[in-house]
Amino acid sequence: MSNYILSCCSTADLTKEHFNNRDIHYVCFHYFLDEAQYADDLGESMPFDTFYKAMADGAMTKTSQVNVGEFEEYFEPFLKEGKDILHVTLSSGISGVNNAANIAKDMLQEKYPDRKIYVVDSLCAACGYGLLMDELADLRDAGKSIDEVYQWVEASKGRLHHWFTVTDLKYLVRGGRLTKTAGFVGTMLNICPILCVDGKGGLQAKQKVRTKKRVFEALVNKMEENAENGKEYAGKCFIAHSACLEDVQYVAKQIEERFPNLKGKVEIDNIGTVIGSHTGPGTVVVCFWGAERE
Repeated sequence: MSNYILSCCSTADLTKEHFNNRDIHYVCFHYFLDEAQYADDLGESMPFDTFYKAMADGAMTKTSQVNVGEFEEYFEPFLKEGKDILHVTLSSGISGVNNAANIAKDMLQEKYPDRKIYVVDSLCAACGYGLLMDELADLRDAGKSIDEVYQWVEASKGRLHHWFTVTDLKYLVRGGRLTKTAGFVGTMLNICPILCVDGKGGLQAKQKVRTKKRVFEALVNKMEENAENGKEYAGKCFIAHSACLEDVQYVAKQIEERFPNLKGKVEIDNIGTVIGSHTGPGTVVVCFWGAERE
C-alpha cells in the first residue's frame, strides 16, 4: 500500500464506484437549486435526471466551491494517519478552488512539517479531470512515488484534451458566456457550438455547427485531429453527458468505430451538478490524450 493518497474535487465527475475502485479520495463542491443547497455528491442527494429536469423546467442554479476550512477538515485525517497527500483541483481557469486548497495546505504544513502535501491545478474539468485522476491512479499502482506522480502530472496535464458541445444555448447565455442576441440567433438557426478547454484551463469557442448529428460528428473529427497518433490513438477515452444518454451513446459508438486501438471501451459518465449548473442539459464532452493544448 502506498504511503500517500490521491485526492481530487467531486468535479472530476467520476462515479462513486470508480473513485472507490481506483482508491481516489474526493471532496465535494456545493450547488444551489433555486434556494436549496446540496452537496455535489455524485448524484446521491439528487439523481442527475432529477437535477437536469429541474433545470429544464426553469429552476435556477448556482455553485459554491470547497472553502479553506472544508479543505483543512478534509485533509487533516489523512495527515494524522501519517499519509502524504497529492490533491488535484478543478481548473483555476473556471474556479478559485485551487487557491483555497493551497491556503489550507500552507496552514496544515506548519502543523505537520514531516508530511508532504502537494496541490496541483489540473487545468481540467469534468470527465477530462476524471481521466487525469485515473491516469494518476495507474502511476501510483505501478509503484510510482508521490514525487514522481507530482512531477508527471505537472508535466503532462496540458495534454488532456476536452472538446464539448452544448445543444441548448440558454444556459451559456444565463452564465454570461454567450450574449442574448447570439443565443437567440443560434437557437433560431439550430446552431450548436463546439468548445474546448484551452492551455490555461479556460473555455474557448472553436466552431459553430448546424444540427446535433453534425456537431457530434464534428466532435469525433476533433478527436481524430488532436488525439495522440490520430486514428491510431491507443489511450483511454472518457466522455460525459448531461441528461442526453442516447446522444452520448451515439458519440461513443462513432469513437469506438473510428479508433480501433483504444485502451478499453469508451467510458461514459454523467456531467455532475456543478459543471452541469453552467452548461445545462444536452451537453456532451469528449476527453482524450494528445499534444500540448494551445
